[in-house]
Amino acid sequence: MKIVVDAMGGDYAPVEIVKGSIDAAREYNIEIILVGDEVRVKAEIAKYNTQQLTISVVHAPEVIEMGEPPASALRKKKNSSIALSTKLVKEGAGEAFVSAGNTGAVMGSALFGFGRIKGIHRPAIAGILPTIKGITLLLDIGANAECDAQNLLQFAVMGNIYSSKILGINHPKIGLLNIGQEETKGNPLYVEAYKMIKESGLNFIGNVEGREITSGIADVIVCDGFVGNVVLKFGEGLARDLMTMIKEELEKNIFVKIGAALVFSQAKGLRKRIDYAEHGGALLLGVNGVCVVGHGSNQAKAMKNAIRVAKECIETNVVSSIMEIIGNNLNGDDSGAEL
Repeated sequence: MKIVVDAMGGDYAPVEIVKGSIDAAREYNIEIILVGDEVRVKAEIAKYNTQQLTISVVHAPEVIEMGEPPASALRKKKNSSIALSTKLVKEGAGEAFVSAGNTGAVMGSALFGFGRIKGIHRPAIAGILPTIKGITLLLDIGANAECDAQNLLQFAVMGNIYSSKILGINHPKIGLLNIGQEETKGNPLYVEAYKMIKESGLNFIGNVEGREITSGIADVIVCDGFVGNVVLKFGEGLARDLMTMIKEELEKNIFVKIGAALVFSQAKGLRKRIDYAEHGGALLLGVNGVCVVGHGSNQAKAMKNAIRVAKECIETNVVSSIMEIIGNNLNGDDSGAEL
C-alpha cells in the first residue's frame, strides 16, 4: 500500500509531518511518499532510522500557505505539495492522499483531481467526535458553508457507509442536527431535509439538538459545513480548556494537589477519548479517491493516525461502496442525479 503525504501542510511541517509519517510506515507496514521541499524533507528523514522502511520523496518547489485563498493558490501554484500529491494519486503512484494543509486547497485539489463520485452533488468532510457511548460521525465539518436538502440527504447516505465500513457500526443511527427535536423545527432547509432523510430508508432517528451530540444518541449526525465546523472547533476548545480549568482548581492547595495527581494518573483513558490526535484526520467523502484532511495543528501522533484513516479507507473500499450505493439509486442522469 502506498500513501502520499503532503509533507509541507500544517503548522508544524515538515518536522512533525515527517515524524508521523515514519511512525505510520513502521507501525502499519506501508509505503509513504512524502511530497515537499526535497532538501528540508530529506533532512528530517535523516534524523531517524528508516532502513527497514519504504519512504520516498517527491520534490514540490511550491507551498500553499494556510491563509491563502484556495482557488487562486491552486491556479498559481501548480507545483505545490498539495497539487502534486493529488496528481500522484490520480496517476496511480499512490492509493490515498493525506494532508494537514490548507483545507480549502486540499478539498479543491481532490475535487478537481479525482472528480466527484457520479451522483454526488457536493463532497463532505466527515469528522469523529467523542461521546459517552463511544464516538459519533459529524458531517459536513467544513467543506460546504451552504447546502440544500439534497446535499444533507447525500451526507447522511455517505455517513452511513463510513460508519458501517470504517467504524464497524451495524445499522448506524442517523440524526439531523437542529434547534429542536420536533419535525417542524428549524429553517425550511432543515424541515425539507428531515422529510427526505426520513423517507430514505436509512435508520433515521430524527433531529438531534446540540446538547445531545456527545450523548451518543446518534452514530452519524448531519449538518451543513458552517454549523459543523463551528461545532467541531467549539468542542475541541471546550475539551482543552475544561481540562485546564479542572487542573487549575485541583492545584489550589497541596492536599487537593496530591489527590489530583492520583486522579490524573488514572485518567489516561479519558484524555485519550477526548484527544483529537487519536483520530488524526477526516475523510473527504464524495470524491472519486481517498483523501484525508488533517487538522492544521497536527503533530506526529495525529499525522500517524490520519495516515491510519487513509489505510483503513483503502482496505474497506469506502469509495467503491459509495459509488455502488449512489449508483444504484440514480435516476439515469449522468450529471449528478437525485437519490
